[in-house]
Amino acid sequence: MDSYDVVVLGGGSAGEALAGGLAQAGRAVALVEALRVGGECPYVACMPSKALLRSAEARHQAHELPRLGGASVAPTLDSNDVGYRAAVARRDEIAEHRDDSEAAKSLESKGVTVVRGRGRVSAPGVLVVGDRQLGWTDLVVATGSYPVRPDLPGLDDVPTWTSDEALAAQDRPRSLLVLGAGAVGSELAQAHVRFGVEVTLVESGPQPLGREESSIAAALADVLRQEGVELLLGVEVERFERTTEGRAKAHLSDGSTREAERVLLAVGRTPATEDLGLEVLGVERGDKGQLMVDGQCRVADHVYAAGDVTGVAPYTHAASYQARVLGDVLLGQERTADYRAMPRAVYTDPPVASVGVDAKTAKDDGIDAVTAVMDLADVARTATEGSAGGRLVLTADRRRGVLIGAAAIGPRADEWLSEATVAIRAEVPLAVLVDVVHPFPTFGQAYEPALRQLAEQTAAAPR
Repeated sequence: MDSYDVVVLGGGSAGEALAGGLAQAGRAVALVEALRVGGECPYVACMPSKALLRSAEARHQAHELPRLGGASVAPTLDSNDVGYRAAVARRDEIAEHRDDSEAAKSLESKGVTVVRGRGRVSAPGVLVVGDRQLGWTDLVVATGSYPVRPDLPGLDDVPTWTSDEALAAQDRPRSLLVLGAGAVGSELAQAHVRFGVEVTLVESGPQPLGREESSIAAALADVLRQEGVELLLGVEVERFERTTEGRAKAHLSDGSTREAERVLLAVGRTPATEDLGLEVLGVERGDKGQLMVDGQCRVADHVYAAGDVTGVAPYTHAASYQARVLGDVLLGQERTADYRAMPRAVYTDPPVASVGVDAKTAKDDGIDAVTAVMDLADVARTATEGSAGGRLVLTADRRRGVLIGAAAIGPRADEWLSEATVAIRAEVPLAVLVDVVHPFPTFGQAYEPALRQLAEQTAAAPR
């Protein structure tokens, strides 16, 4: 049996970063991965989806050239099929054709032992991978998550995609029924409708993007509908049937039906924590299958977890953050994770970005919250960009006089919302934030009137 200081079970964003960092610090590290080193993000999630979205955006912008003064008439484009094939070729190039060999080599060059296969704990301090036994002093579970497949009658009889499959597929469907208007469903709905796909987006909740700030979610709903997505809110699919043409026919809770060539399942992901042998270590999973961690990402003595398996925040940047925290902990440093300012982004056009909490959530938690809203139509950069505007909503703790939440929809909101992320994480007083000067003309200027409103509302608050 080969023994290691640390065995990392799962080579996704968290596992890859953690294993490489620990090995470079002189620890003996083995990383166990059954599929791809790097996980979902580089190959069938973040990178290919953003590549496809950018191609769809470029195609959409070509039609906007006359309005923006870039041409007197719109250029003639290839057909949607030809354009989609070009977008897929670029997508696959950016996703390295789903080949993880370079990522694995990079880890090995840092001193990590990469073990291919599915690992399972057989005894305290022992992980089995096939016929190989790996001894460990510390175990890190970073096995990620997998797409939820809803239990719906007839679903197994119709053509479906998970988001992973959609982002590896080569052909453009003529029609697409998307289940779930979260980040993934909204992004892929817009990407496909911009390539001429007939898209229906079904969401059981009252708005897209789950519990995000309601006015921001409503603005995204308007964008999707204006582009041709049929967005059905407060509606559920009750059952499916396969038509004689092989299409999927969905029977909806409002009594209507919809047909599509393909069904895209985007109703969430589940932590991949089953059948890992963790019960041998006395580890119990949470109600959603997640591993419960403390501020040091510890699950139990000498057992840690990072990434989607923790259920803390299902983002690549969250996994990377946990990997940094855990790396410091395993190297003997004092470190505690702080998730108050974990940003969220939806890469539609325009993008949606948020951080912290909205006023409703804050008030439910007993915080005396106040809000301020800024319409991006009132920002000079909106005119020069020729954009449709957007919205910024800021939330502050009235008693403490600090920002606790921000949400926005607008051009490059995923970039300029970082200002709010820093302010929330560092608990910068509103009195300081209102004194910050932004260059003219930028979208960052949207902060200034909203912050002044918050400062006025908190000035008289009892301390």
